[in-house]
Amino acid sequence: MTLNGWIQIALFFALVTALTRPLGGYLQRVLNGEKIFLSRLLGPLERGFYRLAGVDDGAEQHWTRYAVSVLSFSLAGYLTLYGLQLLQGALPLNPQYLPGLSADLSFNTAISFVTNTNWQSYGGETTMSYLTQMLGLTVHNFLSAATGIALAIALIRGFTRRNAQTLGNFWVDLTRATLYVLLPLSVFLALFFVWQGVPQNLNGYTEATTLEGAKQVIAQGPVASQVAIKMLGTNGGGFFNANAAHPYENPSAITDFVQLILIFLISAALTNTFGRMAKNELQGWALYSAMSVLFLAGVAVAYWAESQGNPAFIGMEIDQQASAMQAGGNMEGKEVRFGIAHSALFATATTDASCGAVNAMHDSFTALGGAVPLVNIMLGEVVFGGVGSGLYGMLLFALISLFIAGLMVGRTPEYLGKKIEAREIKMTMLAILCMPLALLGFLAVASVSPLALKSLANNGPHGFTEMLYAYTSAVGNNGSAFAGLSANTPFWNLTLGVAMLVGRFAVIVPMLAIAGSLAAKKYTPPSNGTFPTDSGLFVALLVAIVVIVGGLTYFPALALGPVAEHLAQRAGNLF
Repeated sequence: MTLNGWIQIALFFALVTALTRPLGGYLQRVLNGEKIFLSRLLGPLERGFYRLAGVDDGAEQHWTRYAVSVLSFSLAGYLTLYGLQLLQGALPLNPQYLPGLSADLSFNTAISFVTNTNWQSYGGETTMSYLTQMLGLTVHNFLSAATGIALAIALIRGFTRRNAQTLGNFWVDLTRATLYVLLPLSVFLALFFVWQGVPQNLNGYTEATTLEGAKQVIAQGPVASQVAIKMLGTNGGGFFNANAAHPYENPSAITDFVQLILIFLISAALTNTFGRMAKNELQGWALYSAMSVLFLAGVAVAYWAESQGNPAFIGMEIDQQASAMQAGGNMEGKEVRFGIAHSALFATATTDASCGAVNAMHDSFTALGGAVPLVNIMLGEVVFGGVGSGLYGMLLFALISLFIAGLMVGRTPEYLGKKIEAREIKMTMLAILCMPLALLGFLAVASVSPLALKSLANNGPHGFTEMLYAYTSAVGNNGSAFAGLSANTPFWNLTLGVAMLVGRFAVIVPMLAIAGSLAAKKYTPPSNGTFPTDSGLFVALLVAIVVIVGGLTYFPALALGPVAEHLAQRAGNLF
């Protein structure tokens, strides 16, 4: 570890914190339908969308109609993307004449991008045509992120409205999030990335001759536009197989730092939006503080572990060359232009959020360093989390925390003046427990299935971690890969696809039911017995509940994977 590395981490966190409040206020004004500086330019376009779609922007929806709108929109998106992939060989903008995808890979990829997971069982530059990348993947990067923002706002309305039967209008929330937030920022960011050297063209791939006389094919295409929204919308799906480790997606330390900021930008700002809509910004800062504690703990462990190097090599006389290479830290699988600090920071941030982009291979991290991104997702992707999903996930944990606090003092828990009763707690537990149920269930099947095991590149606890990470990433809607797993097989494509569906929609529906129930409740003024939810005590309780729920649920699986591997490495064993 170096002082320079800690300064980079501190600067990143300081900039995210500084941007949280202004962007949070902007999001509040946009999603409340207030006039902003873009209203004159984009207002006619917004109203035109409503007329074309037959949407009454003044009509609001009950939570059931809001949920049906989300599900029907997602189903339509899945079907169109599935068909686009199957037929891409016969469609234009395919200069490399790439064929259509198989049915199981199309199924997996369509679900992946509709659920904001962006898990990729394929290499982008060798599989997807330009049309599929632009009309399919990039479009869904916008729509899935906008859906997450809309869902978060719906839950906030549930907390802040009184005696209400509606949560807003999904189609209006979706349109405003896309038109006034994601689109203008992405246009600006795409131009920035082009300036920094990221390609944006429709040319065929270039064949170059190397200094040794060999032929090399250099892939290119409409990259910058996808990189902008994949980071801003916490999508993470790479145009290239190497994702943000590819020099065309992430040319320099400057672009790497900007992409890191984008991963947290909107998710952090939504905590302030929550505080503003609750008319008490301290409520939002309490959530932000809990997320920050978990983030800082994770990045500190990851940076420390990678700076130590592989314990199997350090000081071992059996391999002096490997020992010397590890003396400055574990650089295996990392880009020299980023180094250990930025690689550890990126791995932590991308798995705290549901981004999935990677600038280093997590499979090459040390056992403890690789455990950090794994645990981050297992905590429910609530450490800032995905765009929208991070906030509503953390609010679900807040309800559990207040329920436990209420049990301790013998009174009905309250949050923002709303009593938390049996219905809300049942729905909350249903949303939280769906992730471990799907994750551990599929993992148990894969651990004994020859169809799954033949895809592993490693044996022992490291191979087990590869499977554990894959299902954790899928159910957590993260999309990052541990590497070392050849997932483009019918077994993995189908099971991971189902896991993504569970991780997205088995949370959304109960969450909207909670929002509808809370919106209909009357406001209860705080009393001397009300637990303060804008205090340091609430932050500590919330952090503890997130850690305990994740720790108790997944500790046996972690013990069989990264913990066992770390102990084996200390004994000089590798896998």
